[in-house]
Amino acid sequence: MRMIFVNLPVKNVEASRRFFGALGFDFNPQFSNENTACMVIEENIFAMLLEHDRFKDFITGEISDATKATEVLTCLSADSRAQVDGTLAKALAAGGKPWKPILDMGPMYGCSFQDLDGHVWELMYMDQAAMAEMGEAAEASA
Repeated sequence: MRMIFVNLPVKNVEASRRFFGALGFDFNPQFSNENTACMVIEENIFAMLLEHDRFKDFITGEISDATKATEVLTCLSADSRAQVDGTLAKALAAGGKPWKPILDMGPMYGCSFQDLDGHVWELMYMDQAAMAEMGEAAEASA
């Protein structure tokens, strides 16, 4: 079974823990300490939030400033449009910043925001049934 760990530098791990906790994420204490928080996204998907000094242990070069340049887009699926809107509202209330306008393309609906350190997070709901219907209609007209 594969796992994925997205490692992100943060200025203050406790502030990041509060921010993502307000969005409903839990943390694995086995892989967390005073300068690292292991945020559980799904059973085998984690975001390691590492304070700058700890993050530097894993890299060569400098840490990019995500408030000045986009270094990564982390997109998570959502179960509904309401979950997209609700999570965005929680992120903004917890100190996040809006990033791009809401994306509404019928069966695809999403939002994006920046966390406390400027990392971009996207949420996307995809209505699979509507997308299948669109695909079938496109095939029928071809």
